[in-house]
Amino acid sequence: MKLSQIITILEEMAPTAYAEDFDNVGLLIGNPELETTGILVCHDALENVVDEAITKNCNLIVCFHPIIFSGLKKITGKNYVERVVLKAIKNDIAIYAVHTALDNHQDGVNKIFCDALGLVNTKILVPKQNFIRKLITFTTPENATEVRNALFDAGAGKIGNYENCSFNSQGIGTYMGNENSNPEVGERFEFVEGNEVKIEVTFEKHLESKILKALFKAHLYEEVAYEIYDLQNAHQNIGLGMIGELKSEMNEKDFLLFVKNKMQTEAIRHSQFIGKPINKVAVLGGSGSFAIKSAISAGADAFLTADLKYHNFYEAENQILLADIGHFESERYTKNYIVEFLRKKILNFAIILSEENTNPVKYL
Repeated sequence: MKLSQIITILEEMAPTAYAEDFDNVGLLIGNPELETTGILVCHDALENVVDEAITKNCNLIVCFHPIIFSGLKKITGKNYVERVVLKAIKNDIAIYAVHTALDNHQDGVNKIFCDALGLVNTKILVPKQNFIRKLITFTTPENATEVRNALFDAGAGKIGNYENCSFNSQGIGTYMGNENSNPEVGERFEFVEGNEVKIEVTFEKHLESKILKALFKAHLYEEVAYEIYDLQNAHQNIGLGMIGELKSEMNEKDFLLFVKNKMQTEAIRHSQFIGKPINKVAVLGGSGSFAIKSAISAGADAFLTADLKYHNFYEAENQILLADIGHFESERYTKNYIVEFLRKKILNFAIILSEENTNPVKYL
């Protein structure tokens, strides 16, 4: 199976367009035309993981964190990143990272986190901004259904849990073609006035070229009139973090002990108890201090995340229980999800969960 075919499946699981601008996701090392012998799924693609891939005859490593995060000016093996790159290239092993592309997916890192805790009624905590656009186009009533369906097939018209959403209105269109025109309706230099349908649909911005291609193919006019706008609406199904509810409320200490058990963490750093029962819980796998205010605004009783600094705990303001459960621990089930997803999509193929523990943090 070619690597390019696997990348298409990985894009379905974690579209690279969903990733944050600072991130480095997708294929980091390797040729898309590589014939893949097996896939090793891990949290971090370290040297010991590359060794494991060699031993298990896997020439593709799918990792959560990107091993290459910023630019490499030299590759001499002087640090762990360069050593991984050298070893992977030398052994013809491709490396693909998903990171915030999966963080932002509604079924990704934070849904996995919620599911591990048994949270219900979950929704995105910090919806993605500046990701939705609107397309407006105009055509004849006879051509409207064909155009509309072509736009839907290309991915337009999805709002929340609904598909094939559009608004259509009737109006009068006018035009007159010049000497270089070849009008579908009317003749050159003829003023044409006729009934037209205005079609309005929204779409995710990374689909724009695909949607325009579908529009031009389905539209009957030689010159297609259309408009595209950026919308201020947040995308309710894409974003960082999640918030949900426990099936039964708990006191603060019992809740943290419950989290410690479910997330298999050695220790939890937390803010002062405020004597409030825990029912509504916000989570954000990885570094999540930026979302403390969002968790408070959403009415969360507790916020579980990682990498909180000393002064971040003051931001609880006696309104919420903040808990740092560890970076690796907050994302620990992600690689299991990736393996399960790939095994459902690719049958009779070696997809292996790495046995290496790549958590750099140790506890006494």
